[in-house]
Amino acid sequence: MRPFSRRRRPAAPDTPASRRRVPMRLLLPVLLLTALVAMLMLRGYVHSEILADHRIRPEAASDKVPEEIIDGGPVIDTRNGGTSSLKVPDHRLVLTFDDGPDPKWTPKVLDVLKKHDAHAVFFITGTMASRYPDLVKRMVDEGHEIGLHTFNHPDLSYQSKKRIDWELTQNQLALGGAAGIRTSLFRPPYSSFADAMDNKSWPVTQYIGSRGYITVVNNTDSEDWRKPGVDEIIRRATPHGGKGAIVLMHDSGGDRHQTVQALDRFLPTLKAEGYSFDNLTEALGAPSAHTPVTGLDLWKGVAWIFLVQASEGITGVLVAGLAVVGTLVIGRFLLMLLLSAAHARRVRRRGFTWGPNAPVTEPVSVLVPAYNEAKCIENTVRSLMTSDHPIEIIVIDDGSTDGTARIVEAMGLPGVRVVRQLNAGKPAALNRGIANARYDLIVMMDGDTVFEPATVGELVQPFADPTVGAVAGNAKVGNKDTLIGAWQHIEYVMGFNLDRRMYDVLRCMPTIPGAVGAFRRSALERVGGMSDDTLAEDTDITMALHRDGWKVVYAEKARAWTEAPESVQQLWSQRYRWSYGTMQAIWKHRRAVVEKGPSGRFGRVGLPLVSLFMVVAPLLAPLIDVFLLYGVVFGPTQKTLVAWLGVLAVQAVCAAYAFRLDRERMTHLLSLPLQQILYRQLMYVVLLQSWITALTGGRLRWQKLRRTGVVGAPGGSGHPLTDRSPAV
Repeated sequence: MRPFSRRRRPAAPDTPASRRRVPMRLLLPVLLLTALVAMLMLRGYVHSEILADHRIRPEAASDKVPEEIIDGGPVIDTRNGGTSSLKVPDHRLVLTFDDGPDPKWTPKVLDVLKKHDAHAVFFITGTMASRYPDLVKRMVDEGHEIGLHTFNHPDLSYQSKKRIDWELTQNQLALGGAAGIRTSLFRPPYSSFADAMDNKSWPVTQYIGSRGYITVVNNTDSEDWRKPGVDEIIRRATPHGGKGAIVLMHDSGGDRHQTVQALDRFLPTLKAEGYSFDNLTEALGAPSAHTPVTGLDLWKGVAWIFLVQASEGITGVLVAGLAVVGTLVIGRFLLMLLLSAAHARRVRRRGFTWGPNAPVTEPVSVLVPAYNEAKCIENTVRSLMTSDHPIEIIVIDDGSTDGTARIVEAMGLPGVRVVRQLNAGKPAALNRGIANARYDLIVMMDGDTVFEPATVGELVQPFADPTVGAVAGNAKVGNKDTLIGAWQHIEYVMGFNLDRRMYDVLRCMPTIPGAVGAFRRSALERVGGMSDDTLAEDTDITMALHRDGWKVVYAEKARAWTEAPESVQQLWSQRYRWSYGTMQAIWKHRRAVVEKGPSGRFGRVGLPLVSLFMVVAPLLAPLIDVFLLYGVVFGPTQKTLVAWLGVLAVQAVCAAYAFRLDRERMTHLLSLPLQQILYRQLMYVVLLQSWITALTGGRLRWQKLRRTGVVGAPGGSGHPLTDRSPAV
């Protein structure tokens, strides 16, 4: 496709305010990307993938721990500088569950406790409470007590006071948001009996007390985390001689079905022996450990829970999107490989002809719409003069201001006509050319493109089939020696021409490239000629022909060499227009989905494929890179890299096959990994901007790209020569 400007208006003065203003089309993608990164970081934090510390300190000496603590009970109070401990009275059992809440096992534990009218203490982590706040609220509503177990479950003996404060504050924040309360109970991760307190954990316990918390360890460990069996869990959880105990169990951290089964037997058995199952404060006859949270602290907690739930939902959608794009990418690659191979076998088999009227030898009208193509037009016209098929050449000058028309007229070449018009845009220029064309077969090309001698002849051979209304040629990048050019070269060979082979087989080719395409005049007239309803007039006309019942095919030997944008800004402008124009064309022809006949077939086959492969998949494709970066930084690094390299390998296979079909040198594929990382992000932002423009009802004008004239007339090798001196 080639950009043509509509009639220009004077530019607004370049004021300091206008220079400082960030365009909305840039601001919205940046804000969206920032929000996406923030959501991923938040998810990583609440899943203990970011800022988590999984170190566990080995045992240390205990000579600095007071004897009354080592020999005392499991409830340790170091508040207000004191040092004391408490034991649970006889025939009182305090069941404690660590590491939850868990969406699978915590409800089962709560159900068993409710069934047997028992209370317990749940030492929750902030990460799990943030993710499953409803379970925390259920615990409180059913009369259970809550204790803190830190936010990310680190060994606090390794942490600074600042980190300890952070763990406590964030844990309380999650609890406040989930249930509207605070708690004064705390259990350190990796804690055990009181006599296991050592010189590393004791200072932490003292500091925890200075922050107003009572430390609760245990004196009866069910060791359910080992999964020793239901009978063994019950045996270990049962105290001796009717003594009171704080029993350690877990409702999270793995498969807890043995814990649930043991609990269902343990509770009625010990109740029959005279035990009661109480909260800790109930067992000690102390005031409740819970206090309500109000005011700003409550709203902070609610906001935190909302953000975490939003991050969970958004990342869930992203994961689903990743699955979708993975399926689309792999599915598209498989389709391209299979169907392009079938296309190549069909058109390359010995004795192949396009139809009963082969070969096509009738003269052809070649239309060259041009707006300010002074640097390119001479090379374009001279390449046509070498054509081995009879042609007439019509250059339609669309109000150029650089002398494009004069250059062509000064060449004085036979069979070349110049038609002048006021600047009205490319569709109007093409329609003007069609009106002036003498022949029924019409070839259209861009003013910066050069043809090989055989291009026109190869391009019109499919018209031997009277049902063919249009033919797509093989557009190639002529200036592929730069990095941006090489990336576009890969895209043209793999993404465009391999696609066209696939769409040819499926009979739903979406676009005749503006650089090299041919049409039957009668087909153009039946659909009303070129339309300016969209910015992708080539896609628009192709879809219109499909709906009118014409076949659109791909001629691989009809090669044309075009000048691709050589700067990021120029590439951005071009692809922005392409993306937006394609969306416009899809929307314009949307009724084909419900129509009958050829239009309905294209609407139910072609439009969904074009929408999925050209709009949805490119928009979601960066999710691969987002999760790649996330996985490399936060893990699992090895699996992430293997998955990404697997996708890249599939792309490399497709690209290599496409290059082999087009007989291109494989050396350009060396830049494929970099293209996938950088080029795809640029295309993503372009597509996102196109979506924003479409959804906000914006109008995108034609944009004229600056040309250098680097692509010259083809030489004897069939490849374009380069001549950077402008035509005069």
